[in-house]
Amino acid sequence: MNAVRRAVHGVLLPGFTGTTPPAWLLDAARDGLAGVVLFAHNTPDLATTAALTTALHDAAPDLLVATDEEGGDVSRLEAATGSSLPGAAALGAVDDPELTGAAGEALGRLLAAAGVDLDLAPVLDVDAPGNPVIGVRSFGIDPAPVARHGVAFARGLQRGGVGTCAKHFPGHGSTTVDSHLELPVVDADLDTLRGRDLVPFAAAVAEEAADALMTAHVVVPALGPAPASLEPAVAALARELGHAGPIVTDALDMRAVSDGADVGEAAVRAVEGGADLLCLGTTTGRDDEALFRSAADALVAALDAGRISLDRLHASRWRTDSLVRRLRDRRASAGVVVDGAAAARAQHALAAVGAEAARRAVRAVGPTPAPAGAPDVVDLRLRLDHAAGRTAQHVQRAVAARWPGAVVHPALDDDGVDALLRELADAGGTARPLVVVTREPVPGGAEHARLARLQRARPDLAVVHTGVPAAGERWLAALPGGLPATVLACGTGRANAEAAAALLAGAPAHDMAHGGEPDVREGAR
Repeated sequence: MNAVRRAVHGVLLPGFTGTTPPAWLLDAARDGLAGVVLFAHNTPDLATTAALTTALHDAAPDLLVATDEEGGDVSRLEAATGSSLPGAAALGAVDDPELTGAAGEALGRLLAAAGVDLDLAPVLDVDAPGNPVIGVRSFGIDPAPVARHGVAFARGLQRGGVGTCAKHFPGHGSTTVDSHLELPVVDADLDTLRGRDLVPFAAAVAEEAADALMTAHVVVPALGPAPASLEPAVAALARELGHAGPIVTDALDMRAVSDGADVGEAAVRAVEGGADLLCLGTTTGRDDEALFRSAADALVAALDAGRISLDRLHASRWRTDSLVRRLRDRRASAGVVVDGAAAARAQHALAAVGAEAARRAVRAVGPTPAPAGAPDVVDLRLRLDHAAGRTAQHVQRAVAARWPGAVVHPALDDDGVDALLRELADAGGTARPLVVVTREPVPGGAEHARLARLQRARPDLAVVHTGVPAAGERWLAALPGGLPATVLACGTGRANAEAAAALLAGAPAHDMAHGGEPDVREGAR
C-alpha cells in the first residue's frame, strides 16, 4: 500500500494554508509528493517565502515548488505590493524581444532566490477582445508576436534559474467565459487551432522553452468532448508537437471541471486524460488536508478499480523527476542562492527592468491628460478578476502618490455614479479634476454606460484604462462624447500604475513621487 500511495503522491501538486509547511504536507513530501503550488497567502514577503521553500526542500530535496508568477496583474511573490513587472500585454506593446527576455531573466532570478523551482508561466494564449480571464495576461492578439515574446520570456526565466510552464494549452485566448466560473468552449476547427492558438506553444516546444505545459479548462470540440485538462486527445496533441516534459492541469477546483468541493473525480479523469501533475487549487477558506486527501483517495480507488495503472503513474513521475534534475543543473549554472537577502537584490534588479518596460509601454491617446490638482479617482471595474484576485488598487495608490490629497472613491455601480454626479454638480466650478479607472468599457456594457454619464457631466475627465490597450482605445472612442483623455496602462499592476500616473501628470515615468495617501471614501463596495 505504501508503494501505491507514493505513486499517487507522485502526480499531486496541492496547495496549503499558511507560511510554514503543515505536518500532513511534510509527511506527504517525505512519502513521494511531486510538489506544491504556492499562492499569495503563502508568500507575504520574500524572506518568509525563502524560509518556507527552504523548509520544504529540507523535507524533500526533489519536491517541485511551483507558483503563478506572470508579472503584471497576476503575481504571488509581490501580491502585497503589486508586481515590479508590467506584464505580458505591456511587453507585447513595446515589442522588443530583448527587453522581454531581460524581464523574464530578472523575474527568474527573483523566483530562484526565493526558492521557487517552476514558474507556471508564461501565458501563451492568443488573446481575443472581450476575453474575461486572459486579456492583458497575453502578449497580444496575433500568433507570431505572442510566440516571439513568449519564447523570449520563457528563455529568460530559464536563464534566471527556474523552470517554465507554458499555458493554457491548447489555447484559452478566444473564449468569452471565465473557466474559474463555468466551462468555456473553443469552437474552432483543427486548421484554425494550428494556425492561431497552437502557434506559440509549438514555437516554445521547438525552442525548448517550455519545460512543462499547463492545460486549459476549455472544451475544444475539434479535439474531443471533455475539457482539455481531462481530454486524452489534447495530451496526445502536446506529444505530437514534441513536448516530452510534464503536462500540468490548471487548478482542478475550478468550476469548469469540478464543483469546487470534491476534486477527486476530476483528478482521476485528468490522469486518464494524460496529465502528469495535478494542480489541486487554492485552499483559501477550505480544509487543505481534506482537499489533498480527497484527490489522493480517489486516485487510490481508481487504481483498485482498474481505471488507471501504476505504470501510468510511474511514467508521469519519471517525467517530473527528469524535470527536477534539469532544474537542479539550471540553478547550479545560474549560481542560485536561496535566502531573503538574495531575493531582495533580485527584486531591486527586477524593478529596474519593469520600470523601463512600463515606461515604454504606456501611452496617451485623445486630448492631453493633465489634471491641474489632486483629483477624484473613480473606479468603474466591478467584475472580480478570478485569476489576479480582487480588483487591484495600484492605480489609485499611484495617483495619490502623484497628487497627495487625491480622493479615492469605492468602485461605483449605477447608484454610486448617481451620488457622484450629484456631488460634482453641487461643487460646480470648484469640482476637482476627475480620473476614471476602466478595464472593460465595452459598448453596450455597464462600464461603458457609466463612463458615458460621467463624461457628459465632466467632458474634461481623464481615463486610465487597465485592460487590453487596442480594444480599450476602440471602446473608449465609441463614447457619445468621443475619445476622452486616456492613458493606456496595459494592465493594473504596480509598475503599470506608476508609469500611467507619471504620464497622466506629464512627468517622466521614472520620476515617481512617494508619500501620498489617498482619502478613501466609505461606501458599500
